[in-house]
Amino acid sequence: MRIDENRKQKIVSFLGDFRAWRIAGVFSLLFSAALLFGARLDSVENVDVRDFRLWAALPVLTLLFAVLTRFLWLCLDLLREKAGRGSSNKITCVLERVDRFALPGTFFFLLLCWLPVFLAVYPGFFVYDAQDEYVQVATRMFSTHHPLVHVLLLGGIICGVHKLTDSYNLGIACYMIFQMILAAGGFTFLLSYLCRKKVSPVLRLVSLFYLGLFPTVVMFTLCSAKDALFTLALLLLLISLLEMGTRAEDFYASAGWQILFVLSGAAMMLFRNNGFYAFLVMIPILLFLQRKRWRRFLVLAVCAVAGCLLINGGLKAALHAQSGEYQELLTVPIQQLARTYKYAPEAFSPEDEEILHEVLSEEALRLYTPRLSDPVKYRFDNETFAGDKARYAGLWLRVGMKKPLIYLNAWWMTSYGFWYPDMVINVYGGNTVFTFTYRDNSYFGYEVELPGVRESKIPWLDEVYRKLSLEVWKEKIPVVSWLFSPGAMFWLYAFLFAGSLNNKRYEILYPYLPVFLLWLTVLLGPTYLPRYVLFFWYALPLFLAMEGDAILSERIRC
Repeated sequence: MRIDENRKQKIVSFLGDFRAWRIAGVFSLLFSAALLFGARLDSVENVDVRDFRLWAALPVLTLLFAVLTRFLWLCLDLLREKAGRGSSNKITCVLERVDRFALPGTFFFLLLCWLPVFLAVYPGFFVYDAQDEYVQVATRMFSTHHPLVHVLLLGGIICGVHKLTDSYNLGIACYMIFQMILAAGGFTFLLSYLCRKKVSPVLRLVSLFYLGLFPTVVMFTLCSAKDALFTLALLLLLISLLEMGTRAEDFYASAGWQILFVLSGAAMMLFRNNGFYAFLVMIPILLFLQRKRWRRFLVLAVCAVAGCLLINGGLKAALHAQSGEYQELLTVPIQQLARTYKYAPEAFSPEDEEILHEVLSEEALRLYTPRLSDPVKYRFDNETFAGDKARYAGLWLRVGMKKPLIYLNAWWMTSYGFWYPDMVINVYGGNTVFTFTYRDNSYFGYEVELPGVRESKIPWLDEVYRKLSLEVWKEKIPVVSWLFSPGAMFWLYAFLFAGSLNNKRYEILYPYLPVFLLWLTVLLGPTYLPRYVLFFWYALPLFLAMEGDAILSERIRC
């Protein structure tokens, strides 16, 4: 009877909980706008905000998704209630007993899962600026275009092994093995943390197989790009933030947790510049949230930032690394000017056109592509821009005031893949690289750049990953495609966040802070690729456990 009464109360609250409706409404409004805007960008590469149909459809979709969101929350609440009653489950009992002995083998299990793929794609995916980073070490000519810590790590291992064995492939393979070991260690720490928190053994088992076998996780674990190490550092930071939010007293009483926060924060900033910006923005927010212990938190944050700056500054001075490139920061403005020049050249007065050509030649502007800024930005004249920044900032502002909608569409076209769920990643379509030409898909850069050469030991498995990387079929399968979509993954995280906010579980919201801040930074990047938001896949078990533990975990005494 009590159960029936509780269900009736929940149904009544479903209709009358205005706070929940407000949260669901905001989430649904943003999600509906993403669907409507994204569909237009995907089909015609332009959103006409004067289109009445767009605004007529928005409230209808918002209402539908708000009702659906509230219904899903109600279902989750009922599942939590059922799980909380502690009903017997023999399978869960067995998993808990096995887990006590299996956990130490997690590290080796993950390595064994990745080993066949490593042999299939041997020496690994040496791609995404890999050649450039290696050349810097080989020629002793360094720049700050890529994180110096990763340049030295990647290039140093390859050059060192090559000197000993005269084999570049073996050097690349050694780096991949090194990264695999770090990834297995990071994931093992995550799963052991979930074990200590009494998260459902079922959820942990699913997470183990997911981290060992899901293609996106495996691809980047075996990829030389800095994204994997950056995301592993972020994952450790997220765990420490969760501990800070849920058990603040124990966090500040533990030297281990505080050291983990400092080291993971510094490492995250060292491996990606946007990690540095996100961490800086995160500091004042956490100072407010930790206002009772703000002095202690400030010391930790300053130590992390200072460590990053000292290491970066020391390496730059020791290596005489060249800096002064602005195009990475100016990706969006460059695209906005190029798009305006292509579609509305009348917006440029003769004087403004002359100023534009000082930093972007006619040839560079003709290379404009809506989804990728690289063709134009790589031809941006950094030296001229540095000579009079205000002059070119004024140009950008004047043109933007004349054509604000073109500016908006230029930005959306390089970022909508991060927030539109039904997305096919094909930003490099038609581009020829070392061993192939991108055609209908560029989800992952399946490549071994020189001086490496692909020497597959398991050709059929190599072919599987080639198709996963370069063919569009996986993004055409309903539901399955969402697992590979950066936009869909973002909305999954947003849904989990809204649900926790609705349930007033504020203590578990801390890890969302760097995730959403980093997501905001990639919106200002050159294009949309899974590698830039790899944290959506690496951290998924942690966030599902934060919300799903109350759903799947059954408090059983075996």
